[in-house]
Amino acid sequence: MSKVIEIKQITRDFPLGNEVVKVLKGIDLNIDRGEYVAIMGPSGSGKSTLMNLLGCLDTSTSGSYILNGKDVSQMSDDELAEIRNKEIGFVFQTFNLLPRTTALENVALPMIYAGHSKSDRNERAREVLTNVGLGDRMDHKPNQLSGGQRQRVAVGRALVNKPSIILADEPTGNLDSKTSVEIMKLFDDIHAAGNTVILVTHEEDIADHAHRIIRLRDGLIESDERKEMVSR
Repeated sequence: MSKVIEIKQITRDFPLGNEVVKVLKGIDLNIDRGEYVAIMGPSGSGKSTLMNLLGCLDTSTSGSYILNGKDVSQMSDDELAEIRNKEIGFVFQTFNLLPRTTALENVALPMIYAGHSKSDRNERAREVLTNVGLGDRMDHKPNQLSGGQRQRVAVGRALVNKPSIILADEPTGNLDSKTSVEIMKLFDDIHAAGNTVILVTHEEDIADHAHRIIRLRDGLIESDERKEMVSR
């Protein structure tokens, strides 16, 4: 199994006045292609900081990060932006959709940055929206969609560039329990289709969908457990 993420002795310090707050204190982590991983931990454990590093939204103070064979720990901001667009599909708790554009345009957006033609963008965005169950909502704007439908648009946008990893930060945090179940079923399907999925969550029932649960505490990995898989 090839590794999509290799992290060695990652630290992240934040200056606070005259002091330095050490948030990540030397983390080693490998994630194989096709894994389904949940990252958990209490507030202040470092899970959001780790997610920002995994997503190339931030860089480490020390240590190395190899993403899909590329050392991203030494990259410039422009290089990181390109890696984010090509290699990582983000799904956020707050959806982060553009309010004045349609579901189709929201999903196609990452392909604009990747330089695809309009016809290619629209074809791929239609395909993805159909796959996430919104084939009949392509021309709707976010305010015409339910919370669950908005999150499906966000998932579609994350998938559109066929990234190496799908990184989801509290993806059901703004949804009711019934809609949460539907969105997690969608993540299960995405993983079953061969995608690498990484969830950051504080909810045990959400993490339970993953096949591997990594728990952080005080900037270190406290436990890393793989589950024996039974069919859901």
